Amino acid sequence: MTTAAKELKTKELTISMGPQHPATHGVLRLVLDLDGETVVKCTPHVGYLHRGTEKLAENRTYISALPLMDRLDYISSMSNDVGYCVAVERLFGIEAPERAKYIRTIMSEMTRISSHIIGVATHALDIGAMTLFLYSFRDRELLLDLFEMTCGARLTVSYPRIGGVRNDVSQEFLDKLYEFTEGFPKIIEDQYETLIDQNRIWLQRTKGIGVISAEDAINWGLTGPTLRGSGVPYDVRKYAPYDAYDKVEFDVPVGKNGDVYDRYKCRMEELRQSNRIIRQCIEKLPTGPVMTPDAPKFTLPPKDKVLSDMESLIHHFVLITKGPIAAPEGEIYVATEVPKGELGFYIISDGTGRPYRLRLRAPSFVHVSVLPKLCEGAILPDVIANIGTIDIVLGECDR
Repeated sequence: MTTAAKELKTKELTISMGPQHPATHGVLRLVLDLDGETVVKCTPHVGYLHRGTEKLAENRTYISALPLMDRLDYISSMSNDVGYCVAVERLFGIEAPERAKYIRTIMSEMTRISSHIIGVATHALDIGAMTLFLYSFRDRELLLDLFEMTCGARLTVSYPRIGGVRNDVSQEFLDKLYEFTEGFPKIIEDQYETLIDQNRIWLQRTKGIGVISAEDAINWGLTGPTLRGSGVPYDVRKYAPYDAYDKVEFDVPVGKNGDVYDRYKCRMEELRQSNRIIRQCIEKLPTGPVMTPDAPKFTLPPKDKVLSDMESLIHHFVLITKGPIAAPEGEIYVATEVPKGELGFYIISDGTGRPYRLRLRAPSFVHVSVLPKLCEGAILPDVIANIGTIDIVLGECDR
């Protein structure tokens, strides 16, 4: 019998992508069943970075749990802290002063720009466009310098507080930030978009890839640019405003085709909208206090008390209170719009100074679950594009 007459037998190949693959954006592992180059099945495995944030928070006071929120989406720590503070404020029935609300809105939008810069730049790097990564990190450094000017930290800031913010911003900060907003839109157009918007390789790797309809996106629980790329104009800042979002004007960018390219375009337009919000907040920034009188009072430990390493860390952030803060009994869910989508805090209070139960609704955890929907039936290189388009951080996924 000739070779041509022999029956050729084929079988699927199972490979493990990650948890150390550089394009998985953290310790994410995907088990892929392949038929040649085609992905037959995609199974995400998470949990490699689990740190027990929710359980840790339940054993701390509401205030001393704040530094934990920095470590969720650690490149968006300011937004995480704002979301947590808004949730606890509503539980306690207190409200931050107007100036603090505007400052928190400014910080949240600076964080959105910084996060989208990383998201788009690393996504482009993953699929072959390197120069954008270098250009965009230059601009991100300017924002991190401004964070450092205000609170002394660049990444994990612990700057927002229950009832306001830790300290006021300086005029130098406002002047430098306003100067940044004057030139940033031109940078987006002349540098970012010029580099990849008409790049035929970028277009081939993104257009028509990872398509998900508006109905499926809603059913899978997607939020943020990952949802808006499918044409759904849902944004917590519009539908349930908090801080100063009801006092500024901005548009919610949406896509049409629900593919990788549309989700990229949504993030690029959100850079412009965040820039627009920051300018309005600086121009409208009211005078007044940055902490409500109803906020919990802070104190340092007695000099003769020997502290454990963890207690010393907490006291370094000046987060220990004068005795327990009794919260009203009940439960509450509060959502805010962080760069990656809807970050929700579900808190059950038993009337003590600590949350009886704290549950996080982290957008990255939800978005990881949609990878099989995006990848199955596509070819292997598209898996990289699909991971980048949902813009996940495993710190909040494995909370």
